[in-house]
Amino acid sequence: MRKILGSTILSLFVLGFSIAFESNAVDWKLVWSDEFEGKEIDRSKWEFDLGNGFYDYNAKQWIHGWGNDELQYYTREPENAFVKDGQLHIRAIKESIHNCGYTSARLKTKKRDGSPLFNQCYGKFEFRAKLPTGKGVWPALWMLPQAEKYGTWPSSGEIDVLEARGQEPNKILGTLHFGSRWPANAHKENNILLPNNGTIADFHIYAIEWEPGEIRWLLDGKQFAAQSFWWSSSKVAANKGVQPAREEDLNAWPAPFDQPFYLVMNVAVGGKFLGNPDNTTLFPAEMLVDYVRVYEKVGGYAKVRPRGEGKLPFGKP
Repeated sequence: MRKILGSTILSLFVLGFSIAFESNAVDWKLVWSDEFEGKEIDRSKWEFDLGNGFYDYNAKQWIHGWGNDELQYYTREPENAFVKDGQLHIRAIKESIHNCGYTSARLKTKKRDGSPLFNQCYGKFEFRAKLPTGKGVWPALWMLPQAEKYGTWPSSGEIDVLEARGQEPNKILGTLHFGSRWPANAHKENNILLPNNGTIADFHIYAIEWEPGEIRWLLDGKQFAAQSFWWSSSKVAANKGVQPAREEDLNAWPAPFDQPFYLVMNVAVGGKFLGNPDNTTLFPAEMLVDYVRVYEKVGGYAKVRPRGEGKLPFGKP
């Protein structure tokens, strides 16, 4: 899920495609899933983020709105997240709490103390979901690094399998965040209009196939984007990220996307990414998730190609 926070977009030469075509013929083996068949959320698989922000230990200050000026307060209340009829419901509600005008829920496969519930490096990550629409409504299915091996966001990366602006119900986005710590962060966004005038208000399957040195985005089994060049630097000055000036400033390719990531699902409200709701936005705004499935590639993964290694991000890889 995009974190704006003054993002600096660096000049990159990356591969990204916006035309749908059939996914590569790869055999995948299911290794983890939640089909939401019980009567309640499985707490052995999911934890809740709570509140309206986080403490930035580098800046020594509280960051409200999750760095994006978001308006919701995340809870673990059953009104905001529950299982019914074999589906997970995540519901944003217009109600006042703790100086916020909305409540919602954000679930993740990582405990609040940092210990893992589930994470994986490489594989196929698949969500079947029906998304809410309306101005200022921001559903997202995404991934974050378990250990932040290369430093704080986004030096250690972020993978957005799916995010959407509720006011654009015919369009979806898949995004990578990488680079150095803010303000030298970078991202690559891929987007597609749903075929046949489709809408996020219907069920679709959103997925990525992540292999060493390449990440592919899929909609209903068809690939619509791919990326095979990014970069990571842990170099900082005065607690801020700096643009790498030498090859030695870069973490070895394919960092940061060479470490385990955990899963995140949420519905945010408002903020810099899409603007705030207006009186046309209907609440509750609800995302339904039919299943989440994670696969490993049968036969393992090929050795990563040296693409990008030893190259500065300001030149052609």
